[in-house]
Amino acid sequence: MDVKLSIILPVYNEVGSLDILYNEIKKELSSASYKYEIIAVNDGSKDGTQELLEKIAKKDPDFRAINLSKNYGQTAALSAGLDAAQGEILIPMDADLQNDPADIPKFLKLIDEGYDVVAGWRKDRKDDFIRRLPSMIANRIISRITDVKLHDYGCTMKAYRREIIKDVRFYGEMHRFMPVYVAWHGAKIKEMIVHHRPRIHGQSKYGISRTFRVILDLLTVKFLMTYLAKPMHFFGRAGLISFFLSFISGLTAIILRFNGVHFIRTPLPLLTVFLIIMGVQFVLMGILAEIMIRIYHEPRGRATYTVRSKFNFG
Repeated sequence: MDVKLSIILPVYNEVGSLDILYNEIKKELSSASYKYEIIAVNDGSKDGTQELLEKIAKKDPDFRAINLSKNYGQTAALSAGLDAAQGEILIPMDADLQNDPADIPKFLKLIDEGYDVVAGWRKDRKDDFIRRLPSMIANRIISRITDVKLHDYGCTMKAYRREIIKDVRFYGEMHRFMPVYVAWHGAKIKEMIVHHRPRIHGQSKYGISRTFRVILDLLTVKFLMTYLAKPMHFFGRAGLISFFLSFISGLTAIILRFNGVHFIRTPLPLLTVFLIIMGVQFVLMGILAEIMIRIYHEPRGRATYTVRSKFNFG
């Protein structure tokens, strides 16, 4: 029987929550008529997570563990799980017990109704205001810039059809932009309110510094959305603007010279030369970017992580 559902758990120092979460997921799926798998990706934990995952994997053939060689971050851990998953539907979840396995059937129902992606929305989020405020601001900015209207990009719990996400590569902190990437490929997206629970074990891995990284990644996403196919349109435009400004600067310097103002008394000649140089550099950057895009579109199959060991993968 083919695997219908893959639950993917990126894990970092969550030994206090794992056993509880595993039992909750198994209870929720105990009456499932389809084949499923649970893939836990240990992202370099140092609290006994690896030993616990291997213990569970030895007793449950539907539970699979991947131990990354070091802490790469949530995006790489999710990528490792997505790459290893065999299910037709993929549902990533946080391992801190704040996502509720009871929502899994609701995700599957919406996928069966024809949606390609179902995004979780923690409408009644059980976190303090200091954590919620940056997230609220970031969600509005992301929705405005990407034109993919979601309330909660930061919610890990989402459901994806395998075919819509299998060829997408993620890096940096790009996991929160997964709906944006699949939207580029014409995915039909639905948002669903999920049950969010207070954290009872471990510590949050999120801080204000991550908000700034999200903003920087958003700039990258916006650039890729607009100029991935033709980066010369961005760099070439900047180059042409620079050339135009250099022309205005040079023309102004000449006009001033004919009116008795010597070149040396104004910064215009240096500005003109500087703008010409910048224009040339922008055009050259555009050419290099076009070459890199050709390389990008060639299938390389290179992962952004290193796996130390796997269990129950046959």
